[in-house]
Amino acid sequence: MSRGYRDNDSKRYFDWLYYAHIDLLAANELMEQPLCYNTVAFHCQQAIEKAIKGYLLYRRHRLYDGHNLPWLCKQAMQEDPHFGQWLDRASMLNRFYIEARYPADFLLRLDQETIMRVLTETAEMSRFIMKLVHFDFASYRYTGTPAREQEE
Repeated sequence: MSRGYRDNDSKRYFDWLYYAHIDLLAANELMEQPLCYNTVAFHCQQAIEKAIKGYLLYRRHRLYDGHNLPWLCKQAMQEDPHFGQWLDRASMLNRFYIEARYPADFLLRLDQETIMRVLTETAEMSRFIMKLVHFDFASYRYTGTPAREQEE
């Protein structure tokens, strides 16, 4: 199934991996505050979404739109069957795209043990993807142009 993308999305896979790593850094920083556990979960979901999209861009030279992590993971499995080991974790993280961000009648309540597991599994999956594309966050310098400079 082919999906579209926004015209202003970067076509450089390293940019996607850079932003995935930023989401993971944000999740780690927010761990200090239990009131932010839902936001930590959301950043974990975002980190893996961007990392898989970056991997798919690396392998297929095209962008994928959407936030469904199991679907994205299955796309990546077509390129590398080792992604199959992450399918269950992708499904678990998938629920945090919506549930972690919006109030609901039945609130998502994450405890410290659960959020630590989510963060650990996200970091493991992220390292797996970064290794496949030989991405090193410390060495990479994002060169995107800020939106306000584009308008001038």
